Amino acid sequence: MSGTFTRITPRPVKVGLVAGGLGAYWPQFPDLLPQLRRSSARVAERMKALDCEVVDVGFISDAQEGAAAAEKLRAAGCDLIVGFLTTYMTATMLVPIAQRSGAPVLLINLQPTESMDHATFDTGQWLAYCGACPLPEMANAFTRCGIPFRSVSGYLEDERAWERIGRWVKAAGVRAALGRGRHGLMGHLYPGMLDVATDLTLVSANFGGHVEVLEFDDLRVRVEKVGDDEAAGRVALAREVFELDGSVNEEDLQWAARVSAGLDRLVEDFALDSLAYYHRGLDGEIHERLGAGMILGASLLTARGVPAAGEYELRTSLAMLIMDRLGGGGSFTELQALDFARGHVEMGHDGPAHLAISSRRPLLRGLGVYHGKRGWGVSVEFDVTRGPVTAFGLRQDRDGGYGFVVSEGEVVEGPLLQIGNTTSRVDFGCDPGEWTDAWSASGISHHWALGTGHRMAELRAVADLLGAGITHVQPGR
Repeated sequence: MSGTFTRITPRPVKVGLVAGGLGAYWPQFPDLLPQLRRSSARVAERMKALDCEVVDVGFISDAQEGAAAAEKLRAAGCDLIVGFLTTYMTATMLVPIAQRSGAPVLLINLQPTESMDHATFDTGQWLAYCGACPLPEMANAFTRCGIPFRSVSGYLEDERAWERIGRWVKAAGVRAALGRGRHGLMGHLYPGMLDVATDLTLVSANFGGHVEVLEFDDLRVRVEKVGDDEAAGRVALAREVFELDGSVNEEDLQWAARVSAGLDRLVEDFALDSLAYYHRGLDGEIHERLGAGMILGASLLTARGVPAAGEYELRTSLAMLIMDRLGGGGSFTELQALDFARGHVEMGHDGPAHLAISSRRPLLRGLGVYHGKRGWGVSVEFDVTRGPVTAFGLRQDRDGGYGFVVSEGEVVEGPLLQIGNTTSRVDFGCDPGEWTDAWSASGISHHWALGTGHRMAELRAVADLLGAGITHVQPGR
């Protein structure tokens, strides 16, 4: 489905790169520095292939050059600093970079090849393989200076090492997206949902970014300005993207199309990266109709990379944004039922879906009533594509900190309800009741994001960069 949508292109991750070694070696071993510079050039080349913008400040040989590099990287405003330990170097060369940059630092130790030729190597050739030597020194100094420490060790063409490096780059992109993000919160809390209630200050405290508090009237005035041609174009898009069930009322589809077009204007006008919304309404008045008409537009937005979650679920819209930026989509999800006969957990939600990760052409179904909500209209029926998936949500702890809750499973075949809901059958490799108990005990709210792929390793990296705790729900394993 992803080819149908024009995704919003996020700003590329900006990675600062500095390589270094101990300058005392250069006059002693004239061939060493040229070799190390070749290695650093290869690292720069491979870093650029990770779909990021690389700010390469070159090679440093002493503390003074390290301080100069620190200032360049600070001024560049990087999302991640990568320090390449080409051989032994002192901690004084890198600590200032970590302290001044304002960005997380990843140290990499990539020796030239898998192993030295011990029979022929002299001291100078050995020193090119000596990047591991300063790594404990860096860890010690970083820890004593209160700087989080993380590293990747391997060799220049070690694909496992580069996979781990790429994971940190993606995590830095997520951290930056949250830190710069503008997150819309429109309407009011679904009455009684204590788990959903979010202190807006805590979003900035944990992730940075800005929460834009919106009224449904902000949407109303934009929907009123949608012309007939624009509405007709949005209906045509809906017919292209969705299979339309016979229950779809043409008037309801036209209304949903107008709301969708107005919603796009709202997102553009307020420069939103995500949106959570809910409005109860009364007796068919305009705000109730707007709330009931959100599903089409919210689904199309989510597929384009602007996650939209119902029921005022701000933390879940943030979780959806994180999952989306990791490449896993992330659809608005809650528990629906447990199938003990098949060993599956059935999960999804009424309302918006992440259409780009649908297993098939999604269906629009007309509903005369939305369960638990006022209004009527069209709703989305879809299930996440078969294969590995990750359930991921944000937990708010009593101390105000946010924690990650993660569980990996697999979407499998099986019967699905035909009631206008998003529903996926997930096999977590254990009794569905045991999984549900463990998942609930984590402190998760009753909503989360369901995304494609097993993302635990990537989410661990994101949690590390954000200073968030992480709970891995994996009963029976």
